[in-house]
Amino acid sequence: MIKKYLYLTLLKIKQTKKYVISFVLVLIAVSALKFFTDTFLDRIADRKYEDYFNSNYKVFSIQIPKDINFAEESTPIKDFSVRESMERELVVNTYWQSQTLLLYKRANRWFPIIEPILKQYKIPDDFKYIALIESQLTNVVSPRGATGFWQIVESTGKEYGLEITEEVDERYNIAKSTEAACKYFKEAYKQFNNWTLAAASYNIGKTGLQLQLNRQRESSYYNLLLNDETARYIYRVLAIKEIISRPKIYGFILRKKDLYPPIPTKKIIIDTTIHNLVNFSIDQGVSYKYLKLFNPWLRAGSLNNDQRKKYIIELPKNGDKIYDFEGNYDGSDILTKTDSVNLDVSTKIHADSLIRIVKHIVKETETLESIAKLYNVTIVEIKTWNKLPEKTDLKLTKELIIFVKHK
Repeated sequence: MIKKYLYLTLLKIKQTKKYVISFVLVLIAVSALKFFTDTFLDRIADRKYEDYFNSNYKVFSIQIPKDINFAEESTPIKDFSVRESMERELVVNTYWQSQTLLLYKRANRWFPIIEPILKQYKIPDDFKYIALIESQLTNVVSPRGATGFWQIVESTGKEYGLEITEEVDERYNIAKSTEAACKYFKEAYKQFNNWTLAAASYNIGKTGLQLQLNRQRESSYYNLLLNDETARYIYRVLAIKEIISRPKIYGFILRKKDLYPPIPTKKIIIDTTIHNLVNFSIDQGVSYKYLKLFNPWLRAGSLNNDQRKKYIIELPKNGDKIYDFEGNYDGSDILTKTDSVNLDVSTKIHADSLIRIVKHIVKETETLESIAKLYNVTIVEIKTWNKLPEKTDLKLTKELIIFVKHK
């Protein structure tokens, strides 16, 4: 009996081992199948994602304009080193959209102050873009202590007549700092007899630039081997000028109400001491915050004026109710430009009138010819605005962008 019991027990153990081994083998097979199935499905999913990504995400190379100039001085764009330097700055500023978008918005507010001062000093209008690349039209302070929109260091500011003390720093005064910059540009032009070199010297200094011209026996900025910052300087100016002058070409679409408008101000002449600027601002019907925002050149909480010097303090014309951004603009699809809206190399609409953007949905029986007649534009213009091929058949419900002039 004992032998029989042991035999049966051993038999059960063998059978149990077989079951366990079989179970483990099945488990391994299932796991392997799941692994290969998941891997295969992941590969399919990745392939689909890659196809979707490639068909929907596009980054375009920038087309370099054939004719570029700074202050009416031609840029030798056919030179490969010049062309590639220009392309670098156009790419950087086109695809750094957040920064360039803000520059465009700020320019609309501050250029109307800068432009007439440049004109008064007979400085070419292109110099306004220097303020853009120097400070992004913000009152930043560089590690070297250069300050304000024009990034003027203290010694240079005092040299050109700016007051710089603990209480007053006119480098923060946009009008006076622009005048100081203009005085510099006039001196630089007198030395170099070239506006491009005068602009470049604003970065490296007149002495530093003259040293390189003499050392390399050159007379053109574009032929000089310079430090990286100065070597990029003029190209950065040219790039931001190109994008802001022709924003649509580079994909920037801004409505008039998207831009920062100039804010109407009133001027108060002060020739006495102001002991407390907080109390002064409240007496004038504005907050201390707005007093400082509109007069960043006031650097302390008071203004001591024993010499009875005349200071002009600007305050928002309507007090704390500065501006109703929405209420002052009608028609969010209206664009205006002082000169022109450039849509393509071959297509330009002059903005002696307003331009309205219309999204036209193609209807049955409509043709390019009938749509062109409807909006008083040409077929070529419609094709250019919508990047249509030379031979194209309009599809029902296709959306077309049309630029319509308002007389």
